[in-house]
Amino acid sequence: MTEERLTRRLVIRLCVVVVAMFGFGFALVPIYDVMCEAFGINGKTAGVYEGQQAVDEQRQVRVQFLATNAADMVWEFGPQADEVVVHPGDSTQMLFVAYNPTDKPMTAQAIPSVAPSKAAAYFHKTECFCFTQQVLQPGERIEMPVRFIVDRDLPADVRHLTLAYTLFDVTARKPPVAQVTLTRAAP
Repeated sequence: MTEERLTRRLVIRLCVVVVAMFGFGFALVPIYDVMCEAFGINGKTAGVYEGQQAVDEQRQVRVQFLATNAADMVWEFGPQADEVVVHPGDSTQMLFVAYNPTDKPMTAQAIPSVAPSKAAAYFHKTECFCFTQQVLQPGERIEMPVRFIVDRDLPADVRHLTLAYTLFDVTARKPPVAQVTLTRAAP
């Protein structure tokens, strides 16, 4: 083969590899989601739940709450109680409190996880402050509810769940809306 022909084959092979890598990059997100769901890893919660269940009064599950600030997050953040005991199928609410001690508006996003990971599919949030970003003005304190249901189908060997939130400062990605006082000039 001539050198020109070898070069052309190499360029075609490299182009095929680039296209394959690009396609694989797009396929990674759905593959990751399927793997997490199949193996119950990553502690992803089951998301918004809109169904109703009969309450299992014969069984109790202890739900522990943890709150952590990510690096560089200065807010005070935590649950009103460390844990609650619930009956599977019963709707429960816990309040988390956040306080912005700085002199500037800040925006935060909470990321939840559930442990043990095999129980994450049975933990349904019906309302959560983690669904939206939270904006607090300087010195502002807010109570943020999370309403949840522990599914009746939770495996019997799981008697303790931990719902953990990590709070991230996302102010740089989405500038907060500052409170503005309008004054009118005299005519």
